[in-house]
Order: sequence, then structure tokens, then C-alpha cells
Amino acid sequence: MLASDIRDEYEIIEGMKFMAPSADAWHNNTAGKLYMIIGTYAATNKLGLVFTDSMDVHFPDGNLFQPDFIFISAANDKSVIDNKHRTIHGVPDMVAEVFSRSTMKRDLTIKKDIYERNGVREYWMIDPWSESIRVYLLRDGKYFLDDVYPNYSDAELNNLTAEERAEVKFEIPVAVLDGFKVKIKNIFGWYFE
Repeated sequence: MLASDIRDEYEIIEGMKFMAPSADAWHNNTAGKLYMIIGTYAATNKLGLVFTDSMDVHFPDGNLFQPDFIFISAANDKSVIDNKHRTIHGVPDMVAEVFSRSTMKRDLTIKKDIYERNGVREYWMIDPWSESIRVYLLRDGKYFLDDVYPNYSDAELNNLTAEERAEVKFEIPVAVLDGFKVKIKNIFGWYFE
């Protein structure tokens, strides 16, 4: 057996242990782009730290997740990051999950509920098949859908009326970073535009 065959990556969701599946290339590319874009901005401006999957997040309610993307603000990092064990114990400011066929249902339902219950301020659900992102923001302890941000192709844009095109959003504001915006096209695909 190769060392690469041994995986001890799992999540504990409401007391049940689930193995975390290996991500495919599109999944890794999408999470990596988010990490690079937001991470560069956060590091350059000393606003916080970002992490990708394989980082354990121990929530106060006993759930253990490995979100695909994690942002912890500089104001929050000392109380959340456990340097001794190199894990996170507490509540990140923002998380994102990139859907995979085996985890999508949990990302949409129970994980969303747990992130909400624990007070994660911003939750992005990234659908690599439809190339869209659902952004949920926490207000008064409840998630509200900020918007669904699709990545329109040129052909799709050409099929819209002028009024519809005027409503299209090409960037997503990152609420926990005071409106820093991420170009939607830069999250999907192999290269930046």
C-alpha cells in the first residue's frame, strides 16, 4: 500500500463520521483560485488568513468539517487558530464549499444549517457544473441569500435583452472583506481573465 492510499480525512456531522472524498481537478482548481484571489488580497492588506480543504475546523457545537475554503479575519485569528495542534477551533468568518456529486446534498442542507448555527458570517456554495455561486450572509443569526452569481458565457450574454444584460453581475462582493470583489470568470476555468 502506498502512503498516498492512506487517507485519514473525515468530517463529523451531527455525530456521524463521513470520509471526505478526494477532489477532482475542477474542484481543486476552483477552490485554489478562490484561495489565491482572496488570500492574496487578505495577505497584502493584513486582513486575515485563508486555508483550503484538509484543514480541520472544530466547531463549538462538536461538528468537525474540512471546508474547501476558509477565511479567518485578523481580528478573529488569535481566538480561532490552535497553533499547537495546527487546527481551527472556533468559527471562521467565511467558508466556501465546492460541490461534488457525493457531498452536494450535505453542502446544501445540513452543513449550511451548521454553519448558520455556529455563526459563520459568509457562506459560498460553488456549483462547478452550472458555474454559479450562491452567497449566503448571516444576519441576526440566520442566513439570507445575498444572490446567485452565474458565470455567463458570451453566447448566453448575447441572448439577453439589453435590460437583462444591465442586471448581470460580473463580480461577487466579499462581505467579510468590506466589499472586496472577485471576478466570477476568474473562479471558473483554468486561467484568469
